[in-house]
Amino acid sequence: MPKLKLPVPPLPPGLLPRPRRPGEGNGKVSPLDQAAEAGITAVDWIDERTSLSGAARWMMFRKIPRGTNWFYTLGSATMFAFLSQAVTGVFLAMYYDPSPTRAYDSTRYLTNEVFLGEFVRGMHKWGSTVMVVLIFLHMGRTFFFGAYKYPRELNWVIGVVLLILTMTMSFTGYLLPFDQRSYWASVVGVNINGTGPLMGPYLSDFLRAGPEFGATTLSRFYSIHMLLVPGAIAAMIGAHLYLVAKLGTTAPPWIKAEPETELTREAV
Repeated sequence: MPKLKLPVPPLPPGLLPRPRRPGEGNGKVSPLDQAAEAGITAVDWIDERTSLSGAARWMMFRKIPRGTNWFYTLGSATMFAFLSQAVTGVFLAMYYDPSPTRAYDSTRYLTNEVFLGEFVRGMHKWGSTVMVVLIFLHMGRTFFFGAYKYPRELNWVIGVVLLILTMTMSFTGYLLPFDQRSYWASVVGVNINGTGPLMGPYLSDFLRAGPEFGATTLSRFYSIHMLLVPGAIAAMIGAHLYLVAKLGTTAPPWIKAEPETELTREAV
């Protein structure tokens, strides 16, 4: 008796070969497919040697509590504001001269003569204000939502340090145009810092690079603004994001926890 042959089950749509595009016959591969394959190969080559895909999945794919809304984007907005400040600051540093005799002229040349200089300087100037506003809003959201409580106390401390560093970066950058307004405003600000208990006078001497404003004060402010504070902010942001990914985010205070059902207790 002959054996019956059962029909072969169809392949899933994802396993079916895609139809050939025009010009792909005779073993030819389109330039678009070559570019896509080259990109995938490069990413696979890097991932095989660094295993970054595991870290990216750990950072990006995580549970989000119910009730998450636009208030939770304030932290990301602050981080992108810092990145904008870093990028525009690099372009401004290409033309800025941190010298007491040439700082104002270099700023004026950057604003009036350099292509898109006024635009980039405006982004950097107003971006600093936006970053300060965003970080205060982010910390306000964290406080009123109770996201500073256990086990996120360390992340709150890091956020406070980031606030202080942001204010320091804004203060040190204000002197860099070195006009009359920025000079005397910085003098007032440094004198106010000097009235603080214990560390106040030492902090003022550190910022002035001496007992009074001089030729080295501008370079001191420039180095703090360009090197010291941005590096510390980048390190603190890295630690902040690590703890956010590790501990997760808190639900809004108006979202109540669901009561434990009998089926859940039996499963546990």
